[in-house]
Amino acid sequence: MIRIPSRLVQAGLSALFVLLIAAHVAGSIPIPPMQRAESWLYDAWLKRTAPSGRDDRVVILDIDEASLKSVGRWPWSRDKMTALVEQLFDHYGVAAVGFDVVFAEPDTSSGLDTLKHLGQHDLAGSRDFQAALRQLTPSLDYDARFAGALAERPVSLGYYFIPAGYGAARTGMLPPPSLPASAFDPLHPAMPPPTGYGANLAAFQKAVQGAGFFNMRADADGTARQMSLVAPFGTGYYLALSASALQVAFGGDPVTAGIEQSSLSGRQYRTPWIEVGGIRIPLSADGTVYVPYHAGAPFPYISAAQVLAGKVTPAQLENRIVLVGSTAPGLTDLRVTPFSNAFPGVEIHAHLIAGMLDGTTRSTPPWADDARLLAVLLLGVVLTGVLLRFGPIVGLLASIAMLVLLLVAYAAAWTRFWVVPMAAPMLTVLGLYALNTAYGFFAATRSKRQITKLFGQYVPPELADEMSRNPTHYTMEGQSREMTVLFSDIRGFTNFSEKLPPTELAEVLNAYLSTMTRIVQQHRGTIDKYIGDAIMAFWNAPVDLADHASRAVQTALDMQAALRQLNQEFSARGWPEVKIGVGVNTGRMSVGNMGSEFRMSYTVMGDAVNLGSRLEGITKQYGVGILVTQPAVEADPDHVFMKVDDVRVKGKETPVAIYEPLGGKAGLDGPVHQDAADFEAAFAHYQAQDWDAAEATLRALNTRSPRTLYDIYLERIAHFRETPPSTDWDGVFVYTTK
Repeated sequence: MIRIPSRLVQAGLSALFVLLIAAHVAGSIPIPPMQRAESWLYDAWLKRTAPSGRDDRVVILDIDEASLKSVGRWPWSRDKMTALVEQLFDHYGVAAVGFDVVFAEPDTSSGLDTLKHLGQHDLAGSRDFQAALRQLTPSLDYDARFAGALAERPVSLGYYFIPAGYGAARTGMLPPPSLPASAFDPLHPAMPPPTGYGANLAAFQKAVQGAGFFNMRADADGTARQMSLVAPFGTGYYLALSASALQVAFGGDPVTAGIEQSSLSGRQYRTPWIEVGGIRIPLSADGTVYVPYHAGAPFPYISAAQVLAGKVTPAQLENRIVLVGSTAPGLTDLRVTPFSNAFPGVEIHAHLIAGMLDGTTRSTPPWADDARLLAVLLLGVVLTGVLLRFGPIVGLLASIAMLVLLLVAYAAAWTRFWVVPMAAPMLTVLGLYALNTAYGFFAATRSKRQITKLFGQYVPPELADEMSRNPTHYTMEGQSREMTVLFSDIRGFTNFSEKLPPTELAEVLNAYLSTMTRIVQQHRGTIDKYIGDAIMAFWNAPVDLADHASRAVQTALDMQAALRQLNQEFSARGWPEVKIGVGVNTGRMSVGNMGSEFRMSYTVMGDAVNLGSRLEGITKQYGVGILVTQPAVEADPDHVFMKVDDVRVKGKETPVAIYEPLGGKAGLDGPVHQDAADFEAAFAHYQAQDWDAAEATLRALNTRSPRTLYDIYLERIAHFRETPPSTDWDGVFVYTTK
């Protein structure tokens, strides 16, 4: 066996590590821990640099618990909302109002509808009643009064978009798009465009100067760090509530947008932007900005009940942008932010407005990914060379210098109001140093005795010996990898065991298990366990086997072949014939030393393992000795397979294609090929519900070489002729038992 030099292995591992991180940066391989590290770095830097102190340019009008006790439960009648709007503008002289609520339903609390009904029916002939009704209608039409209060005032109403996958309902009236679809070139939103919306009543929307969506965006960890200022829908782009409130506060002039062209190292980059009230706001490529959170509690909260009662000092509200929201239990819209796990959503809009006013919103520049990729590759090459050439001490000094350089670059970008993710380059440095140091340590301490002790009970002696010659390649630690698992079981073992005395039963089992185990080990498989008369084995751990699927399939074929010879020996001793079913599956599995402090076992787990077991259990349903899944077939270039069925096994929703291996590609008889082709044609007719063609082919097959499999499909066809399948039948057979 060729032994690869340790330095070459070390360099190879370092290169793979760097390429993995580079693939993550390029978007090819998402690595969730990397994104979490990126978020941690951003949060830490934000908390260190966030400004503190009061900012009363934006005031939050809080529909708090005290307001609900004073005014009544939410939603309040529109006459209360009319009084609130008039009080804010006429008495307190606010600059603008943004509602972080939706007015989607008409208000019937005044009783006007009841009076109109009486006027049309019971009291239709009463002139006095009709005159009184005409006189009262203007004061009792609360919705019309509210719309009148909104008109000609700088008010922005809130609404929400329904994300893709959550329905396509469209209620209320959306405002016209703030920007045409051609405003950008285009944006590249991280999520699909919304499919519906919940907006305000048409009368309110027509009356106000602006409206904006108040959807919140959360990262993968549920934290609100970025928010969309524009969102595509229909024929254009719509503004967020924060931007819309700022727009009406500055007089309601139209929002403009565009793309800023820039060049760096010969590459062209495009930065989208919007301009609200003369303030230009750069956006990330997906139309978002980072929320410029302040530390502490910068924005004043004022109870809505106090405003209605006129108990607030006018100086607290005059010329302020007011956001109406709620912190009352049951109404509050709490979000997770870098500063709090229970942060009122309305305050996020306030931070955005303040950030746009100050020009402190941050975005990710379009060249950020290219810069990160270059940094990962360059630092990876340099640090690997230093570690291989000069060792861990010099490598540590180089790593520290690189980390300091990256932090300086992050800080420089921050001062330009850019967020350039640096966790990937930093983790490249840290990971490479840790990887190379650990490799050097463990490569020097592993021993042949440890490997033999750890794996000797699971793998053949010659395989354990091979592993011990290069021990650094093998571990019993848990890992996830592509593997192939095999399950075999004696059919009807209960009846079988009842026919033999215990001593002879033990002899039968020992002879059977010994024969089958030798076959598994001949094909470099790992015996997982014996479960009574069942055998569980797997390939591609602890030893890497590129052809693990082919080895497992050949093992299954050899087991069935050996069983014929074994049954001859059993027959000579008067023992019953043994029949077995074998299931083989390939897929992603967790493998490692698992168990408790009392007993450990090197084993595999996962859905792919369970599917292999299910497969073995249904071999008898088709009268075949071996069943193999499609992933195993695709990974095995050495054998010929015949498709048997598409099934849903118990516990799985996704259909699974199952196959019978016919033998190796070399030397397989022509008639076997022909029978397989004919059966697959019959199966295709069966799935297409062409019962006549399927039946004719199956009967011809049964005439040439009778099989239980053909009879099963003939029975199914007869059943479906009598009881046709539903119109949405997909040709998949469902198993409801294991």
